[in-house]
Amino acid sequence: MRMDDFESAARSGRRPRPSISPDDYEDATGSVAPMAFLPVGNGLSLGDVCRNEGGTPIDSRKLNRTLTFDSGSGAIRCEAGVSLAELLARAAPHRFFLPVTPATGLVTVGGAVANDIHGGNHHARGSFGNHVRRLTLLRSSGERLVCTPEENAELFAATIGGLGLTGLILDVELRLMKVPSPHVQRHVLRFDSLEQYFALAERAAEEHEYCVAWLDQLATGRRAGRGVLFAADHADGACELPDVLKRPKLAVPVSPPFSLFNRLTLRALNEYRFRKAGTGETVSTEDWPSYFHRLDAVGGWGRLYGRRGFCQHHSVYPAATAPETTARLLEAARRAGHASVRTTLQRFGDIASRGLLSFARPGFTLILDFANQGRATVKLLDTLDEIVISAGGAVNPCQDFRMSRAVFEASFPSWKRLEALRDPAIVSDFWRRTALATGTT
Repeated sequence: MRMDDFESAARSGRRPRPSISPDDYEDATGSVAPMAFLPVGNGLSLGDVCRNEGGTPIDSRKLNRTLTFDSGSGAIRCEAGVSLAELLARAAPHRFFLPVTPATGLVTVGGAVANDIHGGNHHARGSFGNHVRRLTLLRSSGERLVCTPEENAELFAATIGGLGLTGLILDVELRLMKVPSPHVQRHVLRFDSLEQYFALAERAAEEHEYCVAWLDQLATGRRAGRGVLFAADHADGACELPDVLKRPKLAVPVSPPFSLFNRLTLRALNEYRFRKAGTGETVSTEDWPSYFHRLDAVGGWGRLYGRRGFCQHHSVYPAATAPETTARLLEAARRAGHASVRTTLQRFGDIASRGLLSFARPGFTLILDFANQGRATVKLLDTLDEIVISAGGAVNPCQDFRMSRAVFEASFPSWKRLEALRDPAIVSDFWRRTALATGTT
């Protein structure tokens, strides 16, 4: 695949593709062609897991109703196209919150299940699938199957983290968590090196619900791996902020001809981020949209990376060698002349996922975002893959567009079980170039 062919949420320009509604798809079930469809939500995956070139997207966003909500227990059942932000707006006034919240509220519930997303509290709550009680799946045969950990259990496990390949998710029932306030009390503590971070990470995870660190990927020498640890817990019931805030939305209207993020600008920005945290621990109250979904307030923010967009490398690797692996990944990016705009490091907990192909697993997870420099960026991403796999880790398919077959198989050794349960009418470009290209199915 050439870099010029890559289109996703990471690119500012996306070609519109004709889609089919869930109702029209259901009318066609029983006679659909093999590998002709793929369910798609808001298309926020950064790679090709939400693309089926030559096929037809099923627009899950048309499934947009909340079906039931028990304001006493927090049980909520909604259709797959409801966004997490919409769900939170319904639940927050009743002092319920999503037990797993990613960095954007624009993800649909169906997409959250299909990618088994995680949040900053994986150490405390696991991934999204851990809180799914049941789901309804439409297969291309026309069957509507209720899937739970007890009923159609194998298909339930394959659908969680199954990249949308087991059928069209129609609705999902979740158990929300009770909170004193949807807003958070945030703790900020900067550290001067990776060694200091790893000394802090375990205790911070034990003491706080949410815990994620920002790293200065460009720092070298004794400052290498310096950054800021952001920990948080839900504020108490005395918090005076309104449950749901109306925030003005800004927008980046056009893409500049070049990226606004380069080594020079990012060195200055990183220095500002680090100094802004100050010395010692600071504590403040922050509204939940600002803490969890900060970038949702800026439409088209990806345009700041320039017309070629950006690429993300998202990996997880064992805790035993995490300091060495993290240092190698940061150094590899510096040697390749790439500056990461967003570099986050987080500890994953030991809560086992229910999903057959879930990405989150015990260890540490690192996200690196790079302005797209074409072949040089692809070469760097391949190098980062090698470091992660050699450490016994995995690369996230949701953010990938060029992962090799070998890296995929090493990351997800249970992939053949998913292939056996894949709906024959559904496939993605990612699955074609990895699982179906191996010749060993």
